[in-house]
Order: sequence, then structure tokens, then C-alpha cells
Amino acid sequence: MGFPAERPRRLRRTRLIRELVRETELLPSDFIAPFFVKEGIAEPVAIPSMPGHHQHTLDTLLGAVEEVAKAGVRAVILFGIPASKDGEGRGAFHPEGIIQRALRRLKAAFGEDLLLIADLCLCEYTDHGHCGVLRDGKVDNDRTLEIYARIAVSQAEAGADVVAPSGMMDGQVGAIRKALDEAGFAETLILAYAAKYASSFYGPFREAAEGAPRFGDRRPYQMDPGNAAEALREVRLDVEEGADLVMVKPALAYLDVLRKVKETFGLPTAAYNVSGEYAMVKAAAERGWVEPRLATLEILTSIKRAGADLILTYHALEASRWLQEGGW
Repeated sequence: MGFPAERPRRLRRTRLIRELVRETELLPSDFIAPFFVKEGIAEPVAIPSMPGHHQHTLDTLLGAVEEVAKAGVRAVILFGIPASKDGEGRGAFHPEGIIQRALRRLKAAFGEDLLLIADLCLCEYTDHGHCGVLRDGKVDNDRTLEIYARIAVSQAEAGADVVAPSGMMDGQVGAIRKALDEAGFAETLILAYAAKYASSFYGPFREAAEGAPRFGDRRPYQMDPGNAAEALREVRLDVEEGADLVMVKPALAYLDVLRKVKETFGLPTAAYNVSGEYAMVKAAAERGWVEPRLATLEILTSIKRAGADLILTYHALEASRWLQEGGW
């Protein structure tokens, strides 16, 4: 048997060689770190299903964000939990709402050194927990767009660099873009949750954001997990309406969709490594079933390899620190 001319193992022989020829490089600047900030609490509240994460006060949010920034993360996304809720989620666009106050504080502290993204939805703010206003027990798409437009302008006024509509209402990007432009915020970016699936992996988030629907579910407006071609249609509509960046959510169960979106549109593309995906790693690590550092970095690398330019992940802080220490 002759000596093989090609020896791929040569390129795997040492750590330095592997790093030299690695095709997909994971960086702290790839991550967007999510944070929850809650009105009416005096100290952070731990989220049991998301070890290491809390509902923050305005004061503790500042320190937590500073921590991820020091680790090399350059963007955060904020989710607000108001003290009171109503049928139309008015707290979402109130100038003294929890998100508006948080944005102003962070902008004052970090200026242009940190990108501030505001999630734009109603589920945390409505007393029924749905992502839009209701009519006869169903989400009224077009009335909801009017509310989304008000939220977007309010968030931009408070300092958001990017607004991120996540409600999956038809026409949401177009309505928001029009409102922002008319209010003098033509430079504010829109990160569209363009392909957001009705997923079983959102459970811990709904605990953290206190935004679970009080009745029914979100399948009438979030995407069916069996559909991939529909995702391309949804992304195309958001791009045509003015989205600057697009997102696939969740990440792991939809890596094929992520790849299709990136190859089809070529826009900056984000993927959301959601709360249930985070919780699974944490639960397995607690039982000794996986090594958390290696499992986390492997998962995040797979998301980037599939096409994500940006990864929203609850692993942002620890993953960034691991990468600073040498990664794999």
C-alpha cells in the first residue's frame, strides 16, 4: 500500500496549526448580549431556568453591561419588564418607560463605544401576553403596527442605535421605517426578527421577561417549524420594507434556514441562540454530561459557520472570556 500523497492530519497536529488554518473564527465582537431590566425591584432577581442571568435594576444593569463590554462584546439588546401592564402595552412607548430609562443611562455611560439595541414588541407590556393588541380575542395586525411605530420612535429618542421588531406582524418593518424617518431618525437601524419560528425553546425567556401569553399561543403569527421556503419570503418582505439587518430565531434547530437566508440575501445576518438552547447546555453541564466550555464554543461556532454574522446569545460573557483565554 503506497504512502498517501495527501495527509490532512498534518493540519491538525498541534493547537497552533489548527488555529492557523481554522476556517471559522469566533470572536467576542460577533456576540450581542441580551439583558433584562425590570421596573420596581430593589436588587437583581435570579432567573432559575437561566443560570447566571438576572432581571436587573437600572443600577445593576450598568455594571452588568460594563462587564460584557470589558470582555470584548460590542452590542447589547435590552428587554424591559414594566411594573404595570395594560391591553395595548402603553408602557412600551412611554418616555419614562423602563427601556427608555435604561437606554438613556447606557448611552450616557458608553456613548459610541457600545451599540444599543432595543427589542421592540408588546408581549412584556400587555396584560394578555400577546405580541400585539387584540380585537375579538385575536391579534389585530394593523392596529399593532401603529403601536410598533410609536415604540420605535420612543426607543430612538431614548438612544437606541438599533430597533429590533420581534412580533412577526405583517408590514412591521415598513411601518417602523416610515415612522423613524418622519421623526428624524433616518439613521436608526432596523434589525428585523425576519424568520421567527413558533418554537418550544422560548420557555426560559418567557419566565425571564414575564411575557407568556395568558391564553392560546403565538402560532397564528410566528412561523411553523416545518417551513423553510416561507422564511425566505418573510426575509424578502422585510428587506423590501427597509430592514438593515435580518435575523433567524431560534438558531440551532434552524441552521439550514440561516444558511439559506445568508446565501440568498447577503445582508448582515443574525441568529438568536435562544434561552432554551442556553438552558439545555447549562442543565447538561450541571450533570457532568457535557464540558460547558467546549460545548458552548462548538455550538456558537456552528451558528457562525452556518452563516451568522452576529449571534445573540446568553453565553456572550462566558464565551468571550473563554475566547480571550485561548478558546478551544
